[in-house]
Amino acid sequence: MLPWTITAAPGPMDSATGAEPAAAALSWATRLADSTMQRSPQAWAMRPHKGLTQPSWGYTYGLALLGFERLYQRTGRQEYLDYTKTYVDQLIDAEGRIQGYRTWDYNIDSINAGKLLFLLYEQTGDERYRTAMQTLRNQFDWHPRTGEGGLWHKLIYPWQMWLDGLYMGAAYYAQYSAVFDEPPASFDDIAHQFTLIEQKTRDPESGLLYHGWDESRVQPWSDSDTGLSQEFWSRGMGWYAMALVDSIEHFPADHPGRGQLLEILQRLVKAVVSVQHTSGLWYQVLDQGDRAGNYLEASGSAMFTYAIARGVNRGYLDRDLAPVARRAFDGLVKQLVKLDPTSGEVTLTGICGSAGLGGNPYRPGTFDYYISEPQVDNDPHGVGPFILAALEIERL
Repeated sequence: MLPWTITAAPGPMDSATGAEPAAAALSWATRLADSTMQRSPQAWAMRPHKGLTQPSWGYTYGLALLGFERLYQRTGRQEYLDYTKTYVDQLIDAEGRIQGYRTWDYNIDSINAGKLLFLLYEQTGDERYRTAMQTLRNQFDWHPRTGEGGLWHKLIYPWQMWLDGLYMGAAYYAQYSAVFDEPPASFDDIAHQFTLIEQKTRDPESGLLYHGWDESRVQPWSDSDTGLSQEFWSRGMGWYAMALVDSIEHFPADHPGRGQLLEILQRLVKAVVSVQHTSGLWYQVLDQGDRAGNYLEASGSAMFTYAIARGVNRGYLDRDLAPVARRAFDGLVKQLVKLDPTSGEVTLTGICGSAGLGGNPYRPGTFDYYISEPQVDNDPHGVGPFILAALEIERL
């Protein structure tokens, strides 16, 4: 049996829990975190469908464990921080080297787990974490770029920018630049990453953003005229939305890039709200809910919930959007959360396990491709944003 305490005031009854989902958001965050630790006592094992046998430095762990770090900050429960620290310490050696990380892979995804190091360094003063953070920061100085200065998604994906990459790279870059007092030029560069990809991927009619852009137009998934991929993928836009709210807070108040990012966030949220389902959730392919095979997807829905709620909480978005975020979180709980009545274990369903563009086997970015990727219960792509969203909903 898993322990938890409902700390929120009671509200209208929900059939699964006896409490209103949004009102009990903190409880839902702790329940899912506790269930995750019970299923995977070692954080690196939280993706059993991948068949890993040892720790691996990866963006999915950075996403999920950032939720654990913020849950530690909210509740003071040391086990959440310890769960994260154990994972990190399995992969960073005494000299601050990151196991499996190589700068010359120029993989923007490899930056994301570095976000975990800020709190650990603050809490412990351990210079290993500082060294690792510097290593990740240095990648931006050498990372290959498009002709207009946009960071490639990976060396193996040349000339391409994906929405995902803004969360992986730019949000870390912004936090590092703020914490270690980098010059305004760093924030200029970060703002440019956001403005460039919006300029390239935004559909002028719907305001939605296509998943990727290939400057070379070489990729089969890219349009020969625009370089754009074909569809509006929920999690792709979710990555970008989270990156915006997580980066804005680190910009100097007087830097013009801060205002640019605020405007982008407000435009993006307006477009996202226009395609929200009546359940509060969002479809895997955002604008095609009526097509056979499309489904209400957990990770993108949780990311939008988080971005909107945090945006409201921090004053980036109008408070009139608070009900949108609450309805979305309620939808997650009512539609996609399963609760074992005996053990109390929480399962988050409806998570797209993985999706991308190109690669081998080749991912064409079509509607049929996105809906055919396996759905994986409790994948960190969904667990992390759900916890992050719950913590913001609790503060609305």
